[in-house]
Amino acid sequence: MKIALDAFGTDRAPYPEVEGAVLAANEKCCSKIFIVGNQDVLNKELDKFYYPENSIQIVDAKQKIESSKKPITELKRKPDSSLMKAVALVKNHEADALVSAGSTGAVMASSLLKFGRIHGVKRPGLAISLPTISEPEIVLDVGANVDCNAENLVQFAEMGSIYSSYFLKKEKPKVALLNIGEESKKGNEVSIEAHRRLKELEAINFIGNIEGKDILKGIADVIICDGFIGNIMLKTVEGVALSLFEILKQEFHNDWIAKIGAVLSYPAYRHLKKKLDYSEYGGAFLMGVNEISIIAHGRSNAKAICNAMKFASFSKESKFLEHIKEYYANSKEMNSE
Repeated sequence: MKIALDAFGTDRAPYPEVEGAVLAANEKCCSKIFIVGNQDVLNKELDKFYYPENSIQIVDAKQKIESSKKPITELKRKPDSSLMKAVALVKNHEADALVSAGSTGAVMASSLLKFGRIHGVKRPGLAISLPTISEPEIVLDVGANVDCNAENLVQFAEMGSIYSSYFLKKEKPKVALLNIGEESKKGNEVSIEAHRRLKELEAINFIGNIEGKDILKGIADVIICDGFIGNIMLKTVEGVALSLFEILKQEFHNDWIAKIGAVLSYPAYRHLKKKLDYSEYGGAFLMGVNEISIIAHGRSNAKAICNAMKFASFSKESKFLEHIKEYYANSKEMNSE
């Protein structure tokens, strides 16, 4: 499996990308890594590491996308950017999947423009695997679409259900709509209409609305919402997790009894930290485009970059895109009859 890695995406680029590529190469999770960025800088960094010969290849790109500027403007102004060249490698079938920790808007825009939407998909959605009390659940959209209509939410449910079936091996995944109440008439007009449509859709195991307080309980396998709500929810969960660990650290240093408690509870603390650590999950999957596009966190470390490449490789091998395309091709045939 060949991965195109945008080497200038993270907040500390290219250091996490280079080290992450080396980790992935040494773990042999993909046959080839095209690491795209300034050749002089990347050569200097790669010289610090050992990795299998010919497993990593530098593709020179003199420009980089600035996350502080408008994505479309940056993409037009910088055709020689590391992101655009990485996208081109996948578009031209020189690589099998794209991984970038750059501007979410820029990665989504470039993927949509160059790869195109899967026929039948109205809007791509950004999906993440979120840890819960029991098993991980899929949440989408978490940022691709600020405004959605009922049809978009229904399609997120369809794609999320297929994702859960093939990645998490769930039979008839339970799909829930994130809302302000469990009743079918709660929420805005879009939510009410989406609830009605999902209830009538036999292909989806829709269990109804879910409230924010129940997100981490593992009640559903797939949770759907628009990108505005999803992004706020995701960042709130991340913020709560970070704050929780900081509070625990402060309490552990308060007195000697707390320190003894910290020693005794360390295994559970370590397990919880690993379970909530975004670096364990790699990145978000941009569902609905014709190629594999994985968007990693801007704060990704080397481990997260490596896991994002593992996820990209697994996604391609799973033939998930083919399943999505087949689903919408069959849907079109049924609607035309």
